[in-house]
Amino acid sequence: MNISTENTIAQPVGTTLERYIMRKQAEFPFATGELSQLLRDIALAGKIVNREVNRAGLTSIIGAMGQQNVQGESQQKLDVEANIRFIRALTNGGEACAVLSEEEDDIIHTGNAQGKYVVAIDPLDGSSNIDVNISIGTIFSIYRRVSPVGETATREDFLQGGRRQVAAGYILYGSSTMLVYTTGHGVAGFTYENSLGEFFLSHPSITIPTSGTVFSCNEGYWFDYPQYVRDYLTQCKREGQSGRYVGSLVADYHRNLLTGGIYLYPPTAKNPSGKLRVLYEAFPLAFLIEQAGGRAESGAGPILDIIATEFHQRTPLFVGSPALVEKLLGETEVVPKEESVEQNHA
Repeated sequence: MNISTENTIAQPVGTTLERYIMRKQAEFPFATGELSQLLRDIALAGKIVNREVNRAGLTSIIGAMGQQNVQGESQQKLDVEANIRFIRALTNGGEACAVLSEEEDDIIHTGNAQGKYVVAIDPLDGSSNIDVNISIGTIFSIYRRVSPVGETATREDFLQGGRRQVAAGYILYGSSTMLVYTTGHGVAGFTYENSLGEFFLSHPSITIPTSGTVFSCNEGYWFDYPQYVRDYLTQCKREGQSGRYVGSLVADYHRNLLTGGIYLYPPTAKNPSGKLRVLYEAFPLAFLIEQAGGRAESGAGPILDIIATEFHQRTPLFVGSPALVEKLLGETEVVPKEESVEQNHA
């Protein structure tokens, strides 16, 4: 037998998401299996959305719906598809008593009053990139409910604060599809194997590099950015750093998580309080980046210390390698008060 054949035949295919979750279940708060099932439900919906994304150009599900969502943004057909798929999976799974989605104005009650968890989710982030075949993603956050089990979920279940998350993560639909999540014990990444229909552990312990040479932001808003942000970006360019911006939050975040870098979505004149949503974009990505050794800031303090009072509340976001975020924050100390993010919040 050929030696190379001996080395490759019947090799292990790796650890599936299902097996990994079972092994790690003891690390979960209140480990009785419900949170494990929630993660499986999210992964299942992710597989379905991945299928739809991969064949979008061959079906009638690309393009805009001709209507806006509650954010005032043009709603794409795949936005609606993804929203339905995730809500259905979380409802049928039985562990989530309620869901908060970017595509819906208010809480979605699943009918599972005995469920112990609530989920905040952006079903399909970056959907404006669908028609041009650019990577998009799903972002999710999980909380253990504070309202009595058996009763209807309340606003307080979702407005507990970012540091009360028990799990968070994202699914990236790109050249390969990846599920990356944390339960507060580090960050793991799983790559989807289409022929087997399974997520396999591919990145067992993700740690973001301390520094990096990439900055990611939409420089089209340059003249609307606070002066300290323009000063920081100018310094990045003088030092020969690379500007890399896909325009899809999950894609830009994922690249910087693996290779080092900083993602910036500053306040602007049009959006003085920022544009990214706190509950289902900023909070989960901040929780995950801190678990990976990075930092996430709003310009007025850590993202996870934001007190959320509204479901679709917005915030600026500066997230990535700790050395780069610290460098940005150092600029804020010498910026005149009228240029500060705090002033922009006023």
